[in-house]
Amino acid sequence: MKHSIRAVAALAAAFAFAPGVQAWEPNKTVEFIVPAGTGGRADQMARTIQGIAAKHSLMKQSMVVINKSGGAGAEGFLDVKNAKGDGHKIIITLSNLFTTPLATGVPFSWKDLTPVKMMALDEFVLWVNAETSYKSAKDYVEAAKKAGPGKFKMAGTGSRQEDQIITASIEQKTGAKFTYIPFKGGGDVAVQLVGKHADSTVNNPIEAVAHWRGGKLRPLCVFDQKPMPYTAKVTEKMSWGDIPTCKSQGLDVDYLMLRGIFMPGGVKPDQVQYYVELLKKVQQTPEWKNLMEQGAFNTTSLEGKQYAEWVAKEEQRHVQLMKAAGFLHQK
Repeated sequence: MKHSIRAVAALAAAFAFAPGVQAWEPNKTVEFIVPAGTGGRADQMARTIQGIAAKHSLMKQSMVVINKSGGAGAEGFLDVKNAKGDGHKIIITLSNLFTTPLATGVPFSWKDLTPVKMMALDEFVLWVNAETSYKSAKDYVEAAKKAGPGKFKMAGTGSRQEDQIITASIEQKTGAKFTYIPFKGGGDVAVQLVGKHADSTVNNPIEAVAHWRGGKLRPLCVFDQKPMPYTAKVTEKMSWGDIPTCKSQGLDVDYLMLRGIFMPGGVKPDQVQYYVELLKKVQQTPEWKNLMEQGAFNTTSLEGKQYAEWVAKEEQRHVQLMKAAGFLHQK
């Protein structure tokens, strides 16, 4: 009799975790936290995921996007940190997952969260005004060095965050010295370059594409290990894939920004698996593929142990980058 009970229990457990069978699903509205303001890339991606889930009826319960941008995203991270074990809360992360605690000392680490799935990586491009004579990263860097320390202005989003980290890396690798000017968002940054109030930016593709298409900006190189895979023409002559890597032009800097999903710490494996499967379905939709191409994203996607290992490695890289730049919080 005992053997029969054990056999039934084992069968039930196997069935519960069989492919296509969810052992758990939300029984109330899911809060999708964005540790950034409205309208930015993280917000756009979160709302795209929300819209796809609703349009294709991928969830029985609804999902609501909540922006908590205070303290360079610390407000959002601490909210999820304090929701330990809550399977009805997820958060989309960008590089402020690393930069915010390292730069501010806020009591938070990615280890306070549970990795769910890397959705994509965001590219950065070195942009200049199209009316300038610079045709390559080498041309531009040489001009900045020749002009002297601080003469060339680099506009970027935020302080001690991704754009300034890339700027500091360029300085360390080349010896050029820029005056870094922070703005609230990538849209403002692009406008400053169009208006010639800055000499360059390292904007994400989507933030500058309209000005590129309109003939106002020129991309010099992409901070990735390989060119972007998108071949459709954005301008009359160029696609995203035609932009060379910075490394191929002698600028030995690469940087990609995480677009990943996490849950609070202390959640159960079947709760994590529910969102993994949900996000896989999202990635299979035409709407998601369209977002990837429009934003020229690097479509690398990870989950499970691979994702956690990537995050741990990336955290260490940010420690090194920010230490070299003098951006670490002084205790």
